Amino acid sequence: MYTEREQKVKNKFRGTGTSGLEKFWSDYAVVVDSQGVPKYTIKWYVKWAEDFAKSLKGRPLPNRTAVEVKAYLENLARRNGVEEWQVAQARDALVILYKVFLGVEWARSIERRAVSSKRSAVSGRQRGRRPGRRFRDHADGGAAEARFGEDFKRLRTELRLRHYSIRTEETYTNWAQRFINFHGLRAPRELGGEDVRKYLEYLAVERKVSLSTQRQALNALVFFYDEALKEPLGLIGDFTMARKSKRLPVVLTRAEKDRLFQHLNEPYSLMAGLLYGGGLQLMECIRLRVKDLEFEKNQIMIRDGKGKKDRVTTLPEKYQAGLKKHLEKVKAIHDGDLEMGFGATYIPPALERKYINAAREWGWQYVFPSSRLSVDPRSGKVRRHHAHPTALQKAVKKAAMEARLTKQVSCHALRHSFATHLLEAGYDIRTVQELLGHSDVSTTMIYTHVLNRPGLAVKSPADL
Repeated sequence: MYTEREQKVKNKFRGTGTSGLEKFWSDYAVVVDSQGVPKYTIKWYVKWAEDFAKSLKGRPLPNRTAVEVKAYLENLARRNGVEEWQVAQARDALVILYKVFLGVEWARSIERRAVSSKRSAVSGRQRGRRPGRRFRDHADGGAAEARFGEDFKRLRTELRLRHYSIRTEETYTNWAQRFINFHGLRAPRELGGEDVRKYLEYLAVERKVSLSTQRQALNALVFFYDEALKEPLGLIGDFTMARKSKRLPVVLTRAEKDRLFQHLNEPYSLMAGLLYGGGLQLMECIRLRVKDLEFEKNQIMIRDGKGKKDRVTTLPEKYQAGLKKHLEKVKAIHDGDLEMGFGATYIPPALERKYINAAREWGWQYVFPSSRLSVDPRSGKVRRHHAHPTALQKAVKKAAMEARLTKQVSCHALRHSFATHLLEAGYDIRTVQELLGHSDVSTTMIYTHVLNRPGLAVKSPADL
Protein backbone atom coordinates (compact mmCIF):
# COMPACT_ATOMS: atom_id res chain seq x y z
CA MET A 1 0.00 0.00 0.00
CA TYR A 2 1.15 3.49 -0.82
CA THR A 3 0.98 6.41 1.59
CA GLU A 4 -1.11 9.43 0.65
CA ARG A 5 2.01 11.37 -0.43
CA GLU A 6 3.28 8.44 -2.54
CA GLN A 7 -0.11 8.08 -4.20
CA LYS A 8 -0.10 11.78 -5.13
CA VAL A 9 3.32 11.41 -6.74
CA LYS A 10 2.16 8.30 -8.64
CA ASN A 11 -0.96 10.05 -9.91
CA LYS A 12 1.06 13.06 -11.08
CA PHE A 13 3.36 10.92 -13.22
CA ARG A 14 0.73 8.50 -14.50
CA GLY A 15 -0.98 9.37 -17.78
CA THR A 16 -4.58 8.79 -18.76
CA GLY A 17 -3.83 5.18 -19.77
CA THR A 18 -2.91 2.19 -17.63
CA SER A 19 0.04 0.82 -19.56
CA GLY A 20 2.88 -0.94 -17.76
CA LEU A 21 5.31 1.74 -18.93
CA GLU A 22 3.31 4.50 -17.26
CA LYS A 23 3.18 2.48 -14.04
CA PHE A 24 6.95 1.89 -14.22
CA TRP A 25 7.74 5.62 -14.38
CA SER A 26 5.16 6.60 -11.76
CA ASP A 27 6.68 4.01 -9.40
CA TYR A 28 10.13 5.38 -10.18
CA ALA A 29 8.90 8.91 -9.33
CA VAL A 30 7.80 7.65 -5.90
CA VAL A 31 11.29 6.26 -5.27
CA VAL A 32 12.90 9.54 -6.39
CA ASP A 33 10.65 11.40 -3.96
CA SER A 34 11.71 9.06 -1.15
CA GLN A 35 15.38 9.96 -1.76
CA GLY A 36 14.87 13.56 -0.64
CA VAL A 37 14.83 15.05 -4.13
CA PRO A 38 13.00 18.42 -4.15
CA LYS A 39 9.44 17.97 -5.31
CA TYR A 40 9.72 20.47 -8.14
CA THR A 41 12.68 18.58 -9.70
CA ILE A 42 11.20 15.06 -9.63
CA LYS A 43 9.79 15.53 -13.13
CA TRP A 44 13.29 16.28 -14.45
CA TYR A 45 14.66 13.10 -12.89
CA VAL A 46 11.93 11.16 -14.67
CA LYS A 47 12.68 12.96 -17.94
CA TRP A 48 16.40 12.17 -17.75
CA ALA A 49 15.70 8.51 -17.00
CA GLU A 50 13.21 8.34 -19.89
CA ASP A 51 15.74 10.02 -22.18
CA PHE A 52 18.32 7.37 -21.27
CA ALA A 53 15.75 4.60 -21.82
CA LYS A 54 15.10 5.89 -25.36
CA SER A 55 18.81 6.26 -26.15
CA LEU A 56 19.33 2.51 -26.73
CA LYS A 57 16.23 1.04 -28.29
CA GLY A 58 15.87 -2.71 -27.92
CA ARG A 59 18.03 -2.86 -24.78
CA PRO A 60 15.92 -3.40 -21.63
CA LEU A 61 16.89 -1.05 -18.81
CA PRO A 62 17.87 -3.81 -16.31
CA ASN A 63 20.31 -5.31 -18.85
CA ARG A 64 22.27 -2.13 -19.48
CA THR A 65 25.77 -1.67 -18.11
CA ALA A 66 27.75 1.01 -16.31
CA VAL A 67 29.70 1.59 -19.55
CA GLU A 68 26.47 2.45 -21.39
CA VAL A 69 25.44 4.85 -18.63
CA LYS A 70 28.84 6.54 -18.77
CA ALA A 71 28.65 6.86 -22.57
CA TYR A 72 25.19 8.43 -22.32
CA LEU A 73 26.37 11.02 -19.79
CA GLU A 74 29.41 11.86 -21.93
CA ASN A 75 27.18 12.37 -24.98
CA LEU A 76 24.78 14.43 -22.90
CA ALA A 77 27.63 16.72 -21.82
CA ARG A 78 28.42 17.37 -25.48
CA ARG A 79 24.86 18.37 -26.35
CA ASN A 80 24.41 22.01 -27.27
CA GLY A 81 22.86 23.99 -24.41
CA VAL A 82 23.19 21.31 -21.71
CA GLU A 83 25.14 22.56 -18.70
CA GLU A 84 27.23 20.77 -16.07
CA TRP A 85 24.57 20.87 -13.37
CA GLN A 86 22.10 19.18 -15.75
CA VAL A 87 24.56 16.38 -16.48
CA ALA A 88 25.03 15.95 -12.72
CA GLN A 89 21.26 15.86 -12.28
CA ALA A 90 20.93 13.22 -15.01
CA ARG A 91 23.68 11.15 -13.36
CA ASP A 92 21.87 11.32 -10.02
CA ALA A 93 18.62 10.26 -11.73
CA LEU A 94 20.33 7.18 -13.20
CA VAL A 95 22.02 6.29 -9.90
CA ILE A 96 18.60 6.24 -8.21
CA LEU A 97 17.18 4.27 -11.14
CA TYR A 98 19.78 1.50 -10.99
CA LYS A 99 20.91 1.49 -7.37
CA VAL A 100 17.62 2.08 -5.54
CA PHE A 101 14.79 1.35 -7.98
CA LEU A 102 16.14 -1.58 -10.06
CA GLY A 103 18.79 -2.69 -7.55
CA VAL A 104 21.30 -3.92 -10.12
CA GLU A 105 24.58 -5.38 -8.87
CA TRP A 106 27.01 -2.97 -10.54
CA ALA A 107 25.32 0.14 -9.10
CA ARG A 108 25.54 -0.84 -5.41
CA SER A 109 28.94 0.75 -4.85
CA ILE A 110 28.09 4.06 -6.58
CA GLU A 111 27.63 7.01 -4.26
CA ARG A 112 25.14 9.78 -5.01
CA ARG A 113 26.52 13.29 -5.39
CA ALA A 114 24.92 16.48 -4.11
CA VAL A 115 23.03 18.02 -7.01
CA SER A 116 21.83 21.63 -7.23
CA SER A 117 18.44 22.02 -8.88
CA LYS A 118 19.28 25.59 -10.01
CA ARG A 119 15.70 26.56 -9.33
CA SER A 120 16.61 30.19 -8.76
CA ALA A 121 18.12 30.39 -12.24
CA VAL A 122 14.99 29.24 -14.01
CA SER A 123 11.72 31.16 -14.02
CA GLY A 124 8.36 29.48 -13.61
CA ARG A 125 7.56 29.77 -17.28
CA GLN A 126 10.85 28.15 -18.24
CA ARG A 127 10.71 25.12 -15.92
CA GLY A 128 8.28 23.35 -18.20
CA ARG A 129 10.59 23.46 -21.20
CA ARG A 130 12.70 20.56 -22.38
CA PRO A 131 16.31 20.38 -21.17
CA GLY A 132 18.73 22.33 -23.32
CA ARG A 133 16.08 24.26 -25.24
CA ARG A 134 16.32 27.75 -23.78
CA PHE A 135 18.95 30.48 -24.14
CA ARG A 136 21.64 30.00 -21.50
CA ASP A 137 24.21 32.66 -20.84
CA HIS A 138 25.83 32.35 -17.40
CA ALA A 139 22.31 31.73 -16.14
CA ASP A 140 23.20 30.36 -12.69
CA GLY A 141 21.59 33.26 -10.89
CA GLY A 142 21.57 31.61 -7.48
CA ALA A 143 25.22 32.39 -6.74
CA ALA A 144 24.94 36.04 -7.84
CA GLU A 145 21.80 36.68 -5.84
CA ALA A 146 23.10 34.86 -2.77
CA ARG A 147 26.20 37.06 -2.70
CA PHE A 148 24.56 40.38 -3.59
CA GLY A 149 21.07 39.84 -2.21
CA GLU A 150 20.54 43.44 -1.09
CA ASP A 151 21.25 44.78 -4.59
CA PHE A 152 18.73 42.42 -6.14
CA LYS A 153 16.19 43.25 -3.44
CA ARG A 154 16.50 46.94 -4.34
CA LEU A 155 16.14 46.08 -8.03
CA ARG A 156 12.85 44.28 -7.40
CA THR A 157 11.64 47.08 -5.15
CA GLU A 158 12.29 49.75 -7.81
CA LEU A 159 10.56 47.66 -10.46
CA ARG A 160 7.49 47.20 -8.30
CA LEU A 161 7.36 50.88 -7.34
CA ARG A 162 7.08 51.64 -11.07
CA HIS A 163 4.40 48.95 -11.52
CA TYR A 164 6.43 46.82 -13.92
CA SER A 165 4.90 43.41 -14.63
CA ILE A 166 6.26 40.30 -12.95
CA ARG A 167 7.46 39.10 -16.37
CA THR A 168 9.62 42.22 -16.71
CA GLU A 169 10.83 41.80 -13.13
CA GLU A 170 12.00 38.26 -13.88
CA THR A 171 13.66 39.32 -17.13
CA TYR A 172 15.56 42.28 -15.68
CA THR A 173 16.66 40.25 -12.66
CA ASN A 174 17.94 37.44 -14.88
CA TRP A 175 19.98 39.86 -17.03
CA ALA A 176 21.58 41.36 -13.93
CA GLN A 177 22.44 37.86 -12.69
CA ARG A 178 23.97 36.85 -16.04
CA PHE A 179 25.99 40.06 -16.19
CA ILE A 180 27.49 39.52 -12.72
CA ASN A 181 28.23 35.86 -13.44
CA PHE A 182 29.91 36.83 -16.73
CA HIS A 183 32.37 38.97 -14.75
CA GLY A 184 33.22 36.21 -12.29
CA LEU A 185 30.83 37.25 -9.49
CA ARG A 186 32.51 40.61 -9.00
CA ALA A 187 30.51 43.12 -6.99
CA PRO A 188 28.21 45.10 -9.31
CA ARG A 189 29.42 48.38 -7.78
CA GLU A 190 32.95 47.53 -8.91
CA LEU A 191 31.75 47.17 -12.50
CA GLY A 192 30.99 50.05 -14.85
CA GLY A 193 30.19 51.14 -18.37
CA GLU A 194 33.24 49.44 -19.88
CA ASP A 195 32.20 46.12 -18.33
CA VAL A 196 28.67 46.53 -19.68
CA ARG A 197 30.12 47.26 -23.13
CA LYS A 198 32.19 44.03 -23.00
CA TYR A 199 29.13 42.02 -22.02
CA LEU A 200 26.99 43.48 -24.79
CA GLU A 201 29.72 42.72 -27.32
CA TYR A 202 29.94 39.18 -25.98
CA LEU A 203 26.20 38.74 -26.54
CA ALA A 204 26.45 39.96 -30.14
CA VAL A 205 29.73 38.31 -31.18
CA GLU A 206 29.87 35.09 -29.16
CA ARG A 207 26.24 34.33 -28.40
CA LYS A 208 24.97 35.82 -31.68
CA VAL A 209 21.76 37.04 -30.06
CA SER A 210 19.23 39.16 -31.92
CA LEU A 211 19.25 42.95 -31.75
CA SER A 212 16.10 42.98 -29.61
CA THR A 213 17.72 40.62 -27.07
CA GLN A 214 20.84 42.78 -26.89
CA ARG A 215 18.73 45.91 -26.38
CA GLN A 216 16.73 44.16 -23.67
CA ALA A 217 19.96 43.33 -21.84
CA LEU A 218 21.14 46.94 -22.16
CA ASN A 219 17.82 48.33 -20.83
CA ALA A 220 17.91 45.91 -17.89
CA LEU A 221 21.47 46.82 -16.90
CA VAL A 222 20.87 50.57 -17.26
CA PHE A 223 17.83 50.25 -14.99
CA PHE A 224 19.82 48.12 -12.52
CA TYR A 225 22.55 50.74 -12.17
CA ASP A 226 20.47 53.91 -12.52
CA GLU A 227 17.51 52.99 -10.34
CA ALA A 228 18.56 50.13 -8.04
CA LEU A 229 22.23 50.93 -7.33
CA LYS A 230 21.83 54.72 -7.86
CA GLU A 231 25.15 54.70 -9.73
CA PRO A 232 24.42 55.70 -13.36
CA LEU A 233 26.63 54.01 -15.93
CA GLY A 234 27.20 57.17 -17.95
CA LEU A 235 28.72 56.69 -21.39
CA ILE A 236 29.11 53.04 -22.30
CA GLY A 237 30.96 53.75 -25.51
CA ASP A 238 30.71 52.13 -28.91
CA PHE A 239 30.07 48.40 -29.02
CA THR A 240 29.24 45.84 -31.66
CA MET A 241 25.52 45.84 -32.34
CA ALA A 242 23.71 42.62 -33.11
CA ARG A 243 22.52 42.41 -36.69
CA LYS A 244 18.87 43.20 -37.21
CA SER A 245 17.18 40.82 -39.58
CA LYS A 246 14.88 42.43 -42.12
CA ARG A 247 11.94 40.07 -42.20
CA LEU A 248 8.41 40.56 -43.40
CA PRO A 249 5.66 39.51 -40.97
CA VAL A 250 3.95 36.15 -41.41
CA VAL A 251 0.46 36.80 -42.77
CA LEU A 252 -2.23 34.19 -43.30
CA THR A 253 -4.56 34.33 -46.27
CA ARG A 254 -8.26 34.33 -45.45
CA ALA A 255 -8.48 30.68 -46.53
CA GLU A 256 -5.53 29.73 -44.30
CA LYS A 257 -7.09 31.61 -41.40
CA ASP A 258 -10.35 29.68 -41.84
CA ARG A 259 -8.50 26.35 -41.93
CA LEU A 260 -6.64 27.27 -38.75
CA PHE A 261 -9.82 28.16 -36.86
CA GLN A 262 -11.46 24.87 -37.86
CA HIS A 263 -8.95 23.09 -35.61
CA LEU A 264 -9.32 25.38 -32.57
CA ASN A 265 -11.68 24.53 -29.72
CA GLU A 266 -13.11 26.88 -27.11
CA PRO A 267 -11.90 28.91 -25.35
CA TYR A 268 -8.89 29.06 -27.69
CA SER A 269 -11.05 29.72 -30.74
CA LEU A 270 -12.48 32.78 -28.97
CA MET A 271 -9.06 33.97 -27.88
CA ALA A 272 -7.61 33.54 -31.35
CA GLY A 273 -10.72 35.21 -32.76
CA LEU A 274 -9.99 38.33 -30.71
CA LEU A 275 -6.32 38.31 -31.78
CA TYR A 276 -7.39 38.27 -35.41
CA GLY A 277 -10.65 40.21 -35.17
CA GLY A 278 -9.31 42.99 -32.94
CA GLY A 279 -5.58 42.99 -33.70
CA LEU A 280 -4.72 42.21 -30.08
CA GLN A 281 -1.32 41.15 -28.84
CA LEU A 282 -1.11 37.88 -26.95
CA MET A 283 -0.92 39.38 -23.44
CA GLU A 284 -3.54 42.03 -24.27
CA CYS A 285 -5.97 39.19 -24.95
CA ILE A 286 -4.92 37.12 -21.94
CA ARG A 287 -5.31 40.12 -19.58
CA LEU A 288 -8.75 41.22 -20.80
CA ARG A 289 -11.24 41.98 -18.02
CA VAL A 290 -15.00 41.53 -18.27
CA LYS A 291 -15.55 45.29 -18.07
CA ASP A 292 -13.29 45.82 -21.11
CA LEU A 293 -15.80 44.20 -23.48
CA GLU A 294 -18.43 46.65 -24.77
CA PHE A 295 -20.89 44.52 -26.73
CA GLU A 296 -23.29 47.36 -27.57
CA LYS A 297 -20.52 49.48 -29.14
CA ASN A 298 -18.68 46.49 -30.71
CA GLN A 299 -15.53 47.70 -28.96
CA ILE A 300 -12.73 46.31 -26.81
CA MET A 301 -10.96 48.64 -24.41
CA ILE A 302 -7.29 47.70 -24.20
CA ARG A 303 -5.85 48.85 -20.86
CA ASP A 304 -2.13 49.41 -20.44
CA GLY A 305 -1.50 47.95 -23.89
CA LYS A 306 1.27 48.50 -26.38
CA GLY A 307 3.45 51.43 -25.32
CA LYS A 308 1.81 51.44 -21.84
CA LYS A 309 -1.20 53.23 -23.37
CA ASP A 310 -4.94 52.58 -23.47
CA ARG A 311 -6.68 52.23 -26.81
CA VAL A 312 -9.94 51.07 -28.34
CA THR A 313 -10.21 48.39 -31.00
CA THR A 314 -12.99 46.43 -32.67
CA LEU A 315 -14.97 43.63 -31.01
CA PRO A 316 -15.92 41.23 -33.84
CA GLU A 317 -19.66 40.59 -34.04
CA LYS A 318 -18.87 37.05 -35.20
CA TYR A 319 -17.60 36.06 -31.76
CA GLN A 320 -19.99 37.98 -29.52
CA ALA A 321 -22.52 35.16 -29.05
CA GLY A 322 -19.73 32.74 -28.18
CA LEU A 323 -18.17 35.25 -25.79
CA LYS A 324 -21.46 35.75 -23.94
CA LYS A 325 -21.85 31.99 -23.44
CA HIS A 326 -18.24 31.79 -22.32
CA LEU A 327 -18.77 34.57 -19.80
CA GLU A 328 -21.72 32.68 -18.33
CA LYS A 329 -19.35 29.80 -17.54
CA VAL A 330 -16.76 32.18 -16.11
CA LYS A 331 -19.46 33.80 -13.93
CA ALA A 332 -20.39 30.39 -12.52
CA ILE A 333 -16.73 29.74 -11.67
CA HIS A 334 -16.46 33.17 -10.02
CA ASP A 335 -19.61 32.59 -7.97
CA GLY A 336 -18.18 29.27 -6.80
CA ASP A 337 -14.95 30.98 -5.75
CA LEU A 338 -16.92 33.56 -3.76
CA GLU A 339 -18.84 30.83 -1.94
CA MET A 340 -15.52 29.27 -0.90
CA GLY A 341 -14.26 32.60 0.44
CA PHE A 342 -12.05 33.47 -2.51
CA GLY A 343 -13.13 35.20 -5.75
CA ALA A 344 -10.53 37.97 -5.75
CA THR A 345 -8.30 38.70 -8.72
CA TYR A 346 -5.32 40.97 -9.21
CA ILE A 347 -6.00 44.70 -9.52
CA PRO A 348 -3.56 47.63 -9.18
CA PRO A 349 -2.46 47.89 -5.51
CA ALA A 350 -3.49 51.54 -5.13
CA LEU A 351 -6.98 50.73 -6.40
CA GLU A 352 -7.21 47.71 -4.11
CA ARG A 353 -6.40 49.88 -1.09
CA LYS A 354 -8.99 52.47 -2.08
CA TYR A 355 -11.76 50.04 -3.02
CA ILE A 356 -11.37 47.03 -0.72
CA ASN A 357 -13.96 44.82 -2.46
CA ALA A 358 -13.16 45.78 -6.05
CA ALA A 359 -10.99 42.69 -6.63
CA ARG A 360 -14.07 40.47 -6.07
CA GLU A 361 -16.38 42.42 -8.38
CA TRP A 362 -17.52 40.68 -11.57
CA GLY A 363 -16.31 43.44 -13.88
CA TRP A 364 -12.70 43.06 -12.75
CA GLN A 365 -12.52 39.31 -13.40
CA TYR A 366 -10.46 38.04 -16.31
CA VAL A 367 -12.36 37.05 -19.44
CA PHE A 368 -10.08 34.03 -19.80
CA PRO A 369 -9.29 32.93 -16.23
CA SER A 370 -6.97 30.19 -15.08
CA SER A 371 -8.45 26.75 -14.50
CA ARG A 372 -7.36 26.86 -10.85
CA LEU A 373 -6.66 29.16 -7.95
CA SER A 374 -3.02 30.05 -7.31
CA VAL A 375 -0.85 31.96 -4.87
CA ASP A 376 0.22 35.42 -6.02
CA PRO A 377 4.05 35.35 -6.00
CA ARG A 378 4.26 38.94 -4.75
CA SER A 379 1.46 39.30 -2.20
CA GLY A 380 1.05 35.66 -1.20
CA LYS A 381 -2.75 35.93 -1.62
CA VAL A 382 -4.79 33.11 -3.15
CA ARG A 383 -6.37 34.37 -6.36
CA ARG A 384 -7.65 33.23 -9.73
CA HIS A 385 -5.23 34.67 -12.25
CA HIS A 386 -5.60 34.82 -16.02
CA ALA A 387 -4.91 31.82 -18.26
CA HIS A 388 -1.27 31.10 -19.03
CA PRO A 389 -0.19 32.48 -22.42
CA THR A 390 1.61 29.28 -23.40
CA ALA A 391 -1.72 27.42 -23.40
CA LEU A 392 -2.97 29.57 -26.29
CA GLN A 393 0.40 29.47 -28.04
CA LYS A 394 0.44 25.68 -27.96
CA ALA A 395 -3.17 25.49 -29.13
CA VAL A 396 -2.47 27.73 -32.14
CA LYS A 397 0.68 25.80 -33.04
CA LYS A 398 -1.15 22.47 -32.80
CA ALA A 399 -4.04 23.78 -34.91
CA ALA A 400 -1.60 25.01 -37.57
CA MET A 401 -0.03 21.55 -37.75
CA GLU A 402 -3.41 19.85 -37.99
CA ALA A 403 -4.46 22.31 -40.70
CA ARG A 404 -1.19 21.48 -42.53
CA LEU A 405 -0.15 25.11 -42.83
CA THR A 406 3.47 25.41 -43.96
CA LYS A 407 3.91 28.94 -42.58
CA GLN A 408 5.39 29.63 -39.13
CA VAL A 409 2.04 30.38 -37.54
CA SER A 410 2.06 32.06 -34.14
CA CYS A 411 -0.39 34.13 -32.12
CA HIS A 412 1.27 37.29 -33.43
CA ALA A 413 0.67 36.14 -37.02
CA LEU A 414 -3.05 36.67 -36.35
CA ARG A 415 -2.38 40.30 -35.42
CA HIS A 416 -0.32 40.70 -38.61
CA SER A 417 -3.19 39.20 -40.59
CA PHE A 418 -5.66 41.63 -38.98
CA ALA A 419 -3.65 44.64 -40.18
CA THR A 420 -2.95 43.27 -43.65
CA HIS A 421 -6.54 42.24 -44.33
CA LEU A 422 -7.80 45.68 -43.25
CA LEU A 423 -5.41 47.37 -45.68
CA GLU A 424 -6.47 44.94 -48.41
CA ALA A 425 -10.06 45.95 -47.72
CA GLY A 426 -9.16 49.59 -48.39
CA TYR A 427 -8.99 51.00 -44.87
CA ASP A 428 -6.72 53.99 -44.26
CA ILE A 429 -3.29 53.19 -42.79
CA ARG A 430 -3.79 55.79 -40.03
CA THR A 431 -6.91 53.94 -38.90
CA VAL A 432 -4.99 50.66 -38.80
CA GLN A 433 -2.21 52.42 -36.88
CA GLU A 434 -4.64 53.51 -34.15
CA LEU A 435 -6.23 50.07 -33.88
CA LEU A 436 -2.84 48.42 -33.50
CA GLY A 437 -1.57 51.02 -31.02
CA HIS A 438 1.55 51.94 -33.01
CA SER A 439 3.03 55.27 -31.95
CA ASP A 440 4.67 55.78 -35.36
CA VAL A 441 3.02 55.13 -38.70
CA SER A 442 6.34 53.84 -40.05
CA THR A 443 5.83 50.74 -37.91
CA THR A 444 2.48 50.13 -39.56
CA MET A 445 4.00 50.71 -43.02
CA ILE A 446 5.59 47.26 -42.92
CA TYR A 447 2.20 45.79 -43.83
CA THR A 448 2.19 47.74 -47.08
CA HIS A 449 5.32 45.79 -48.05
CA VAL A 450 3.36 42.59 -47.54
CA LEU A 451 0.70 43.91 -49.91
CA ASN A 452 3.29 44.79 -52.58
CA ARG A 453 4.08 41.17 -53.37
CA PRO A 454 5.86 40.40 -56.63
CA GLY A 455 3.31 39.26 -59.17
CA LEU A 456 0.67 41.86 -58.42
CA ALA A 457 2.11 44.60 -60.59
CA VAL A 458 4.92 42.69 -62.30
CA LYS A 459 4.48 39.58 -64.43
CA SER A 460 7.16 36.95 -64.30
CA PRO A 461 9.23 36.68 -67.51
CA ALA A 462 8.55 32.93 -67.40
CA ASP A 463 4.90 33.69 -68.08
CA LEU A 464 5.45 36.24 -70.85
